[in-house]
Amino acid sequence: MVDSDCSPVFAPPLQETLSPWAPFREPLFRSLWVAAVVSYTGTWMQNLGSGWLMASLTMSPFMVGLVQVASSLPVFLVALPAGALADIVDRRRLLILAQAWMVAASAALGILTIAGLTTPWLLLLLTFALGLGAVMNDPAWQAITPEIISRDQHVSAVALNSAGFNMARAVGPALGGAVIAAAGSGVAFLVNAASFFGVIFVLHRWRRAPRIIKRSRIIDATKEGIDYLRQSPSVKAVLVRTLAFSISASALLALLPIIASPFGAIGYGILLGSFGLGALAGAVVLARLRRRFSVDSLVAASTIIFALVTFAAGRVQSFSLLCLVLFFGGLAWISILASLNVTAQTMCPSWVLARSLSMYVLVLQGGMAAGSAVWGALASSRGIPSALLYAAIALLLGLITMKWYRLRAWQTDLVRFADAGITQG
Repeated sequence: MVDSDCSPVFAPPLQETLSPWAPFREPLFRSLWVAAVVSYTGTWMQNLGSGWLMASLTMSPFMVGLVQVASSLPVFLVALPAGALADIVDRRRLLILAQAWMVAASAALGILTIAGLTTPWLLLLLTFALGLGAVMNDPAWQAITPEIISRDQHVSAVALNSAGFNMARAVGPALGGAVIAAAGSGVAFLVNAASFFGVIFVLHRWRRAPRIIKRSRIIDATKEGIDYLRQSPSVKAVLVRTLAFSISASALLALLPIIASPFGAIGYGILLGSFGLGALAGAVVLARLRRRFSVDSLVAASTIIFALVTFAAGRVQSFSLLCLVLFFGGLAWISILASLNVTAQTMCPSWVLARSLSMYVLVLQGGMAAGSAVWGALASSRGIPSALLYAAIALLLGLITMKWYRLRAWQTDLVRFADAGITQG
């Protein structure tokens, strides 16, 4: 799988009467969950290897920042068509094709790196190719969740998906750092290529039930989805708030390879692992926090914490203290994205779900890509501490959008569209 931070994280507290482990009784969900965790782990190893390899090839903050840009740039090109495609074709087949594409891209990068043929621009090209497959995968992957689990287990299923994703976030970087230190980035890329095969195998064996699909051309389906999104206030709110956060939040992760360079590949992996452990801790406590605080209050408080973390990361010299800072960064990160993600997951009916999720992916990853380029260029001219200071200030200023765009978690326009009898998907 890929790190788009769009994996399902938390769902609304609706009809949650079963054990949180109940979805594991479903063989398909259980198999996909295990395969996805393995793949997520490989993806984190890939992300670590890409950033570390670029920092090894060149110490230019701008070029290191472009690794994140190359990974995210495909959302500008294919996110919306990918969502439309996932709504009008067999999602299972589309997922298998996207996974196979990512196998090829990761394997090619691994072989070329081991052979010593990878240059900074070739690394960016193949990272872009991998991101292209990821964007084609994301909307369809998120949209199949209601198909593989019963309705009364949906809440538990998305919570378990969140736990798996954050387990990989915690383990993957540390494992990747060890692999890179022992065998190099090329081997880490090959491990990521192999990690996709579990997902492909499970998807291949899945006998998807026939579904009613509204057949249309991709361009027409895309326009239809955009028309729906333009008419939904809840969609506009989550997209504006996501953009306000993602542009500024990208600075920390984009510049982390350079911040971590004095500590070596293993140190870099431990730092990313600390971020992942913080995200896992956040996933554990978030449901409890959501019962006590509104979604806007939670996002605002978490954004302030993440701004402080971003500022501190540019000035802390101690490795252990930096690990602690990144732990809190991961906790704030998952709190923000979980709130945004669950709103995106529930803001549209099934017939347009993949298209709405593709718009969310476009805004999130597009903001990350644009921000990574900006903060990388700023770090090259003004230094990393200054770039992270400005990013922290921008995060705080982004909270101004709360005045006009309130997040209404788990409140959507579904009733209006269900009453209209629109059920394609």
